Amino acid sequence: MNLTTDQKEEIKKINRMEHSDMCDLWRNASSGHPYFDNTKPYADVFKKRLFEHFGGFTSEISKQLS
Repeated sequence: MNLTTDQKEEIKKINRMEHSDMCDLWRNASSGHPYFDNTKPYADVFKKRLFEHFGGFTSEISKQLS
């Protein structure tokens, strides 16, 4: 996949996000947020980092976001 410079920068931002920030965005992002658009390269990167790297939501983070 050939990524643009802007896409590479967005992926770097995702890879620097904290666990709690990712969970907050997952739960509260507005409809159409580019990180969850499966036509863009970000969705897969975001999901892998949140669920494979961090292990998804923890009960502590869920409580913080409630």
